Amino acid sequence: MSSSLSRRALGGAAVGTAAAVALGAQAPAAQAAQAPSAAERPFRAAPGRHPKRPNILFILGDDLGWADLSSYGSPHIRTPHLDRLARQGVRFTDAYSGSATCSPTRFSLYTGRYPGRTKGGLAEPIADTSVGLDPTHPTLASLLRGAGYSTALIGKWHCGYLPDYSPTRSGWDEFFGNFGGALEYYSKLGLGGEYDLYEGDAAYKDLRYYTRILTERASEYVARDHDRPFLLNLNFTTPHWPWIADGDEETSAEIVRRIKAGDRSALWHQDGGSVEKYKEMVEDLDRSVGQVLAALRRAGRERDTLVFFGSDNGGERFSYNWPLAGNKGSLQEGGIRVPSVLRWPAAIDGGQVSDLPVFSPDWTATLLEIGGARPHPAYPLDGTSLAGHLLRGHEPAERDLFWRVRGERALRRGEWKYYRGKGGRDQLFHLTEDAREQADRAPFERERLAELRAAWERVDAGLLPYPG
Repeated sequence: MSSSLSRRALGGAAVGTAAAVALGAQAPAAQAAQAPSAAERPFRAAPGRHPKRPNILFILGDDLGWADLSSYGSPHIRTPHLDRLARQGVRFTDAYSGSATCSPTRFSLYTGRYPGRTKGGLAEPIADTSVGLDPTHPTLASLLRGAGYSTALIGKWHCGYLPDYSPTRSGWDEFFGNFGGALEYYSKLGLGGEYDLYEGDAAYKDLRYYTRILTERASEYVARDHDRPFLLNLNFTTPHWPWIADGDEETSAEIVRRIKAGDRSALWHQDGGSVEKYKEMVEDLDRSVGQVLAALRRAGRERDTLVFFGSDNGGERFSYNWPLAGNKGSLQEGGIRVPSVLRWPAAIDGGQVSDLPVFSPDWTATLLEIGGARPHPAYPLDGTSLAGHLLRGHEPAERDLFWRVRGERALRRGEWKYYRGKGGRDQLFHLTEDAREQADRAPFERERLAELRAAWERVDAGLLPYPG
């Protein structure tokens, strides 16, 4: 594994430099962004340590692409706080979301299971009040709460709407955030024109820029006097559309005017945004994460807190995904491969990089084991705990990563990926050699293709069918 890591690190630096040259004046910044990678070493556990159960701070960006961080090769976006987090922990190069859009990935993270195990997970994404995360289904939060954790979710829920669905009905002691998939950053109006900022199940009025509010709330939470370990799911909406940065009040007012006039497409902001505006939003996300991490450090909890940062799916219109193909909504690499960083100073050394293929349900299983919680026997997990690998150096077992969305299917086994897009053609890619999924090996690897297709179909047979 270490040799492929070295080649990938060198390749990443080359990609970043080439892209920077293409962007002219931005080349020095891009080259500087690659500097942290030069010091990375292949992951190795540090067994023999006996840390106490950690606090867990699990942070998600929204529609953040795989290469949107400077530590992942972005030639024009600067993310010093997240780059520092990566230097202090482990950066994963082959980490994936549980699905290609917001809701099903969150289902896979909260339940540790494929989205297709539950009715609510079939919505891609949830757009009305008809479905959600069943409150009787065990979750990461309910299981950790049963093991003695305090639990909170701050930010985007997108797993159902009131009155039937809410984080406080699914294991989180506290909730402050929005229920829907998107909201206008100042007015807090959602896709249907509804006001969508809540504390618990009650509307909470605050018309400041949303990312500022979430950052403030999360910083306050991690700084509290906690008498037991905590789980905080911090779900930013940044950099999800509409393309509004802090201070863009004129753009906000125009979108609000359109929403109130009945334009249900206003939040999609198809007539707005730019690469520069997207850059501004991602860099604001980076600063916001930095503020929360600073609050954690001031509270004296940095060493004993496991911090994870990732994205709910791949990037969208203005995202930088090179060299991956596809984006949000697709099971090509650009739609599901996401930046992922884990830091836990008490247990895991920093300055490391891992090319182990992992996806959202694995983090659920891992956090449950680390937190001393057991999965519910009636709801077996589809994720695999990485605790033994990360903490004790156990060789991870070989297994498949599975994805299904309407019209597409994918399965990764080792370095190989089986993919069928909406065109209906089975394809096979060797991802180490062809991360961009351009060299279809299906005609030359018919037996391997058949094996991976059969493996995908075995999993699919145990899932709920899509309605209609």
